[in-house]
Amino acid sequence: MILGLSLSTFTTLHVVLSLIGIATGVVCLFALLGSRVPAGLTMTFLLTTVATSVTGFFFPNLKIGPPVIFGVVSLVVLTPVLLALYRYHLTGPWRWIYIAGAAFALYLNSVVGVVQAFQKLAFLKPLAPTQSEPPFLVAQLVVLVVIVGLTVLALRRFRPADA
Repeated sequence: MILGLSLSTFTTLHVVLSLIGIATGVVCLFALLGSRVPAGLTMTFLLTTVATSVTGFFFPNLKIGPPVIFGVVSLVVLTPVLLALYRYHLTGPWRWIYIAGAAFALYLNSVVGVVQAFQKLAFLKPLAPTQSEPPFLVAQLVVLVVIVGLTVLALRRFRPADA
């Protein structure tokens, strides 16, 4: 039992939070290209991304390794992102801090999503059983290129209305 939930239920909750965070993060990143910050979606993205990292620390037999490191880094990155948006309202340098940090948090969540997909999904696992095969590496490269590309565009285009 974890927080009163069976391990299976808790794992499902963790995965659902992660998938919501990824989906809303992608929508929010595209919205930045049009100088928009959709309040509800942005809050959902940030809350579910924080919750994904936090719930990851509750799994049993937790050891220092990539999952813990990704969780810690994500929470460290999300701290200035939250400050940039809710305290400093994206003024001055907080604009690029928000964009870069939110995109990096999305990237971290997406990388873990790709890893989990290749570990857990029956149609992907045979393509990269050790996660060192080309299909896995291509998937990770696509995630990196897409998020970096969108981040660069957002940094160039995003101009919040209030700033």
